[in-house]
Amino acid sequence: MKKLSKTAYGGIPGKDYVPYEDGRNKTAANPIVLTIGIILTILFAASTAYSGMKSGLTVAAGIPGAILGSGILSIFIRKNNFLMKNVLQSMATGGESLASGIIFVLPAILLIGGRVNFWQGIAVGIAGVLLSVGFLSFVQDYLLVEEHGKLMYPESMAISETLVASDAGGNSLKYMGIGFGIGGVFTALTTAVFGLVNNVISYTNETFYKWKFEMEVNPMLAAIGFIVGTEIAVLMFAGSIMANFGVAPLIGYFSEMAQHGSVVWNATDIHLNAAEFATISGSYVKYIGAGMMISGGLIGAVRLIPTIVTSIKQTLEGRKNAEPGQRDSAGLISLVLGVIFAFMISFFISGGNIAMALIGALLSIILSMLFIIVSGRLTGTIGTSNLPVSGMTIASLVILTLVFLIMGWTSGADNKSLLLFATFIVVTISVAGGYTQAQKVTFITGGNPREIRKIFIVAGITGVVVVTGIIMLLKDQLANTANPEFAMPQANLMATLTKGILAGQLPWNMIIVGIVFGIVLYMVGVPVMTFAIGFYLPISTSSIILVGALVQVLVKTLSNKKGQAIREERMSSGVSLSSGLVAGASIIGLVGIILQVSGVLKVGMPAGFLASNAMAWIMLVVLIIAMVWPLMVIKKAPAPEVEVTSDEQN
Repeated sequence: MKKLSKTAYGGIPGKDYVPYEDGRNKTAANPIVLTIGIILTILFAASTAYSGMKSGLTVAAGIPGAILGSGILSIFIRKNNFLMKNVLQSMATGGESLASGIIFVLPAILLIGGRVNFWQGIAVGIAGVLLSVGFLSFVQDYLLVEEHGKLMYPESMAISETLVASDAGGNSLKYMGIGFGIGGVFTALTTAVFGLVNNVISYTNETFYKWKFEMEVNPMLAAIGFIVGTEIAVLMFAGSIMANFGVAPLIGYFSEMAQHGSVVWNATDIHLNAAEFATISGSYVKYIGAGMMISGGLIGAVRLIPTIVTSIKQTLEGRKNAEPGQRDSAGLISLVLGVIFAFMISFFISGGNIAMALIGALLSIILSMLFIIVSGRLTGTIGTSNLPVSGMTIASLVILTLVFLIMGWTSGADNKSLLLFATFIVVTISVAGGYTQAQKVTFITGGNPREIRKIFIVAGITGVVVVTGIIMLLKDQLANTANPEFAMPQANLMATLTKGILAGQLPWNMIIVGIVFGIVLYMVGVPVMTFAIGFYLPISTSSIILVGALVQVLVKTLSNKKGQAIREERMSSGVSLSSGLVAGASIIGLVGIILQVSGVLKVGMPAGFLASNAMAWIMLVVLIIAMVWPLMVIKKAPAPEVEVTSDEQN
């Protein structure tokens, strides 16, 4: 069982690196591979859109895409399929990265009371995909080859190792299947599909000290917690604790002292001294959380300035010396089409306002190109999972919003146009991270970069159609701000920010408090955006994410005495099982919503004991056991690997 050469991680110039398999001039995307790739693209785009809008967090698709693609491909093509697996993971990454970006902004149009049609979403998304891939094609030689060993692309290396491991077989697909089944069954039992049992633990106090604790027993969210680990999960939960047991009770205490006749600022039919926890949370605490996220995003953007300058300087200088082996006409065509489409679409989304169309398109393209380079370079440092897409998007959105405000474009229709321009920008940023990650895997493993460029565009466009379709399908649920099924913290923030600035209707005192909180958190070394998302999200979401992270700790602790090899095998299988949980819960939940919206399925509410907190606690215990038990039965470590050196590969 061979593995990657140590030179895959650096130590030699990129141009001298010998990949795992030499397929740089071969074609791997035959009809079977493309068909499986399209299926994976749809699967990961849909599941990412659903889970991202539900929790505000997404799971990178590279590794699960590599595992699932390898398993499916082995059914149809048993031999010499290594390069085909790389095509499949690239397409899975394309669908996931597109979804991770578009859900940040496009649903915000629904939240401001606007309407967006299917074709507008598709047009903006496709233009963003083409511009991002086309622009990166001119600098990827430098980022991936010339900077080999300096920009590590950590997630690309993990995907490469996964692909190499799949060459000798493994249990990863088995555990993804187990996770998919567990996630699907749990989701089907709840109100997401059949509504047979209650899965929300809920306790609220409305007297004296107003607080609320909830936990949604959701396998998808627990799996995300297992994957992201305790550091992120604890930070998010700490934000929720502060919101629900610190700030909200404090506001509730002082609101009871308000004079009779004082009303809630955005609900004039509710007296302030009679406001319940839900009103306090939605009308005040929420905006403090928005201020914290604005603060975190802008701090992140300011901190990126040196990186931006360095990235542009080094990338442009490095490109002069880069070999043209990875460039072809497809990159130039993609870039030109992206620019042309951006200008064409701008005239439609601006409602015939020529000045808005020209200024909006030009500014959006400039900001996109700026952050595309930053995104590609940061992916090489921290990977796509930690890419500060929110920060870059907020910085771009603030600039766009201020320009609109200066130009006097402040109507609801203008706000919709603004958010469509922002959707274009966020798509370019998120796609840039996924594309550079996929191309680095291709460089390391030995695939054909020109082929990957083309299939990534296909995957991106497919993802645009899928995600836009899902948003259109769920538009009633997404627009329901009174009783939201989807938290959508990023989209809510974008809607709050643009609508409030343009219309002058924001509780600025609450937002400023949040901004100050964010600055203080940054000064004491706390990751602001992670804490702020926890503060903004319902505690029902962050609490189950924490449970998932604690399950990871439990598995690791129980495995410590079994030896390092078994511990690592259990943890690796746990990530695969968690990826399956996310996919299973997301897909079954999405199918349930489709059946409900179409009227095929009439969902009832559980009654009696099945509707109680006790039932939800039982569901939680069963979920924890279902996540832990399959991993604990692993008793054997995988066979030792034999490294293949560059000389041996030659």
